[in-house]
Amino acid sequence: MKLGSALTAVALLLASTALAQQPAPAQNPALPGPGMPPSHMTNMTLSPHPPVMQVTAPDKIPLNKLKVPAGFKIELWAHGMPGVRMMTRGDKGTIFGGTRIIGRVYAISDKGAQREHVILAQGLTQPNGLAFRNGALYVTAINKVFRYDGVEDKLANPGTPVEMTDAFKLPPEVHHNWKFTAFGPDNKLYFQVGAPCNICELNDNVHGQIRRYNPDGSGMEIVAKGVRNTVGFDWDPRSGQLWFTDNGRDWMSEDGPEEELNRVSQIGAHYGFPYCHANGIPDPDFKKPNPCQGVTLPVITLGAHAAALGMRFYRGNMFPPEYQNSILVARRGSWNRTQKNGYDVVRVTAGANGENPKVEPFITGFLDGNDFWGRPVDVHVQPDGSVLVSDEQNGAIYRVSYQR
Repeated sequence: MKLGSALTAVALLLASTALAQQPAPAQNPALPGPGMPPSHMTNMTLSPHPPVMQVTAPDKIPLNKLKVPAGFKIELWAHGMPGVRMMTRGDKGTIFGGTRIIGRVYAISDKGAQREHVILAQGLTQPNGLAFRNGALYVTAINKVFRYDGVEDKLANPGTPVEMTDAFKLPPEVHHNWKFTAFGPDNKLYFQVGAPCNICELNDNVHGQIRRYNPDGSGMEIVAKGVRNTVGFDWDPRSGQLWFTDNGRDWMSEDGPEEELNRVSQIGAHYGFPYCHANGIPDPDFKKPNPCQGVTLPVITLGAHAAALGMRFYRGNMFPPEYQNSILVARRGSWNRTQKNGYDVVRVTAGANGENPKVEPFITGFLDGNDFWGRPVDVHVQPDGSVLVSDEQNGAIYRVSYQR
């Protein structure tokens, strides 16, 4: 073994030993074991819906069931990418798609009449987080960070990426730590570090936060605390402020707490987890005096267990003028709710300071009665003003356009 490899192995061993010695997040002994519903829930058979991890043929995707507002058109843009979720765009137009369960990163090239894709990377642990800057694709798989330099010039054979794991030092816990990442207007790389539990007390200097770094992994700063599980954020073009979705805890009620859309008006603000949820609901299992005091409440809530994930401000010029600065939010859909909720894309309008918020449907039809056939996860605004929507269930990406 080479000296450098040996030193790295020793460092990793010491780090893993130190992590193993850290106390686990505090669980309330009154609650059942991990993943078990409390006795007050009436439907004890609810469980997550496993995504389809095989290719879905275009003729098996019932696109005609999808509904968009008048004047809009939705079409199948790319398919054959099982588990595709979060998206980012390269400088030369490549759309990169991350995944969770299947462990792949896709690279999709637009060939005009059709799209072609390659598997850029595979065998990773939930490589959900993707970000692009200066010709390089950053891939985050839980705590592993890789940088693919000049990737758009070698999609078929990207070679060995630069590993940056040691520079970023992200926590290794898997639960709620499939990443969402993006470069902000300050040219810093932002990460979510979720709570490693459904509901627990935690060290909010380590988990339950949004943090940012310099692109080389230096200069870590915590931007927001008390964030249970955000898988989508973006910056308001009007103010430059960060907005993010956050998913509420499970097994409290089928009707709550609701998912949140939040705004960061102050760096380091606290958003409530685990003691305060949604619009100021104290947690029934983890209690403290005045649990919502000092908590930044959401701009608006987004439904109970709807799984509000990817979100983007609309900055394009194709849609009608009233869509400027609207937020499009993909709601992947509930699992721990008898009457399913979400499975759609909604449009949120609000002032730059969060005033007068309103939620309205944008894409519906993935949910048919109480059965679903698709699960939208992310949205991405293209340079021409159209919007791409990823569907994890069908391994597809749709394109929404507007006819003037």
